[in-house]
Amino acid sequence: MITEPFQISVNGQQHFDILPEEAKTLDIISESESKYHLLHNGQSHHAELVEVNHIARQFTFKMNGVKYIVKITDHYERLTQQLGLNTGSSQKMNIVKAPMPGLVLSIMVEPGQSVQKGEPLVILEAMKMENVIKSAGDGRIKTVKAQKGMAVEKGQLLVEME
Repeated sequence: MITEPFQISVNGQQHFDILPEEAKTLDIISESESKYHLLHNGQSHHAELVEVNHIARQFTFKMNGVKYIVKITDHYERLTQQLGLNTGSSQKMNIVKAPMPGLVLSIMVEPGQSVQKGEPLVILEAMKMENVIKSAGDGRIKTVKAQKGMAVEKGQLLVEME
């Protein structure tokens, strides 16, 4: 059983730690695929999930017209950072894999197309949410392995770049 806390930072500042058992008891209700209702310290809040980066464990929410970038790190990610093993993550990535199981809703690129970092490649529906899979860097599309309507598993190859 994992007993190390998750560290939650908001807008780049450390805010709090939460144990895995405590996370299960958070008072958060999904109102739709991107809207949530939460209770915190007796106050009611409505939040809209604007952007998700599963690889970075970063979520952008909008509450009362203000954007909040929430990053969640666990014990293993912090240990990897302390050991300096995360430095290779800035290298050019030539493959784009599904970050979670889901259904391919749209393919936004084709072989031979040039793309820039952050450009949308694929829209993947997972857990009733649309997730935009973006390019991690500049490059050219070599092959597109995904097809519209295709069910994919976590880690399945979607796009190859050169």
